[in-house]
Amino acid sequence: MKLNQKKTLIILLAFISIVSLVSIISFFVIDEMKGGAVGDGQNNFELIIDPGEPSSTVVKELAAAGMIKSSVYFNYLIKFTRSGNKIKQGVYDINDGMSSRKILDVIISGKVKLVSFTVPEGYNNRQIGDLLTAKKLTPSREAFLSAASNKALLEKYKIPASTTEGYLFPETYSVPLNFPADRIADMMIKRFYKKLATIPEAKGITPKDLHAKIVLASIVEREAVRKEERPLMAGVFLTRIEKNINLESCATVQYLFDKPKKRLFETDLKIESPYNTYINGGWPPGPISNPGLPALLAAFKPEKSDKLFFLLKPDGSHYFSATFKEHLEAKKQFIDVLYK
Repeated sequence: MKLNQKKTLIILLAFISIVSLVSIISFFVIDEMKGGAVGDGQNNFELIIDPGEPSSTVVKELAAAGMIKSSVYFNYLIKFTRSGNKIKQGVYDINDGMSSRKILDVIISGKVKLVSFTVPEGYNNRQIGDLLTAKKLTPSREAFLSAASNKALLEKYKIPASTTEGYLFPETYSVPLNFPADRIADMMIKRFYKKLATIPEAKGITPKDLHAKIVLASIVEREAVRKEERPLMAGVFLTRIEKNINLESCATVQYLFDKPKKRLFETDLKIESPYNTYINGGWPPGPISNPGLPALLAAFKPEKSDKLFFLLKPDGSHYFSATFKEHLEAKKQFIDVLYK
């Protein structure tokens, strides 16, 4: 009797094992037939999932785009893995080389499409706003400028100004679409302070003194072409301030225009504005651009000399002069000849 029971148990276990094996094999076969990749990844689809969008709508969009083999199977996969409430909003890059399981993994893990943007050194906040608008990361320049002037943001970083101009570090960033503009500004300010920490002379500096350094760096950034000239250029501006000579920086006048001009004229230099350093003494009210690390280093480590003037030569370098007479001679040699 016991022998018969043992045989029956062995047969039963063998049957269960065979059924299980067949089920597993069947599952993988069906998974490949119904949930495998449609193609080889050559066709791409930008899947946009809005907040609160039901999973059934997501499945319909994937099917309509030819990204999945079976809507029924994909819906089954969602139910089987209990992922219905785990699907996250966002923009996703999907291609036909992804299996249904891979697609589901992407949209429940929140691996959204990232948009990269590069802010050149010397861009002001208006230009950054235009750049982000073109990348569809903000609805308009004004929307970004408003976010970048958020009072809470200014208080968080103890910025003694009404805007973050000068504190948005120029670099390459990657963010998801629909990323809030104030968080983009916050991210750029964090990067600024991270870079600032690499300058020993900046350690323990007060917000007021830092702001003054940024004003200088922002002017140097817009005036200089070659990085090696920036410390000397910073020294020129500091010497002019010490001698109570107007800065007469073309860059501060260019800041008054929506877009920089190719050439400034005498009438431009007479525009009434506290930023016009041709008619006003001292520093402009605030930064005129967002300086990069070389310009910041120049502001913290200026090269002092007897130079009081400089002008841009055709080769992109600057000619530095100690006297106005020497400056005028250099102007005749390098500038006036271009307009004869």
